[in-house]
Amino acid sequence: MIHYKTYIRGEDCEWVTFVHGAGGSSSIWYKQLKAYKENFNVLLVDMRGHGKSKNISGKLFKTYTFDDVSRDIIEVLDHVKITSTHFVGISLGTIIVQIISEQAPERMRSMVLAGAVTHMNVRSRVLITLGNMVKHFIPYMWLYRLFAWVIMPSKRHKESRSLFIREAKKLCQKEFKRWFKLTKGINRFLGTLFDKEPPIPTLFIMGDEDHMFLPFVQMRVKKRQFAQLSLVADCGHVVNVDQPEEFNRISIGFIQKQSTIAQGMYVWNPA
Repeated sequence: MIHYKTYIRGEDCEWVTFVHGAGGSSSIWYKQLKAYKENFNVLLVDMRGHGKSKNISGKLFKTYTFDDVSRDIIEVLDHVKITSTHFVGISLGTIIVQIISEQAPERMRSMVLAGAVTHMNVRSRVLITLGNMVKHFIPYMWLYRLFAWVIMPSKRHKESRSLFIREAKKLCQKEFKRWFKLTKGINRFLGTLFDKEPPIPTLFIMGDEDHMFLPFVQMRVKKRQFAQLSLVADCGHVVNVDQPEEFNRISIGFIQKQSTIAQGMYVWNPA
């Protein structure tokens, strides 16, 4: 089983499960943990090959698919006996959360998808093609640094960029290649995934400077019945790090209102 950690506020409190992105770990939520622990029970997971799950991945997981990674998290829910939970995902973690909404919709109360990846633009596809061509010949950190600079180019994104690079250093070359294989045919996969909308309240939180992914999220949200978009100013791809207080305010407010929204008594407005 992958590594996880729980923070329990009380038996009557709802659960929130955090899912990090590729190359990161549960430590990227350090700016959310205090605020969330005051309101919810919290489950943090390290996906296979990442964080403290790195030590067990080589022994148990030989091949990686998005479905496999998602089932890892469902196994943790079963082990901890969490019947239903809200999910908060960042970057690639938003793909995993979406897959869980298909695999086990009854376990999901709502979704907060931050820095969501719904489509790869031309620039990112060129980078992926280049990465697949040279991944066996050059150190993976060269590729990861390049990706980090392209996705988070601004001076304002320096902390997020540095955090992701620092976390990625904890991976090994073999783990990086296993995860990189998931990028093959990624747009076709994402198109199929996001064309189906489960009836689950969903909030996309995007930075207004997330030039690589924001335009596609805006198009997706317009076609969805159960989704809404909140834009955070002066913010790049990693919203929870660039603007943590605003991210916490918006996401916690959204999650807290779900039971009332379901009863048709409240219309949530993040402004």
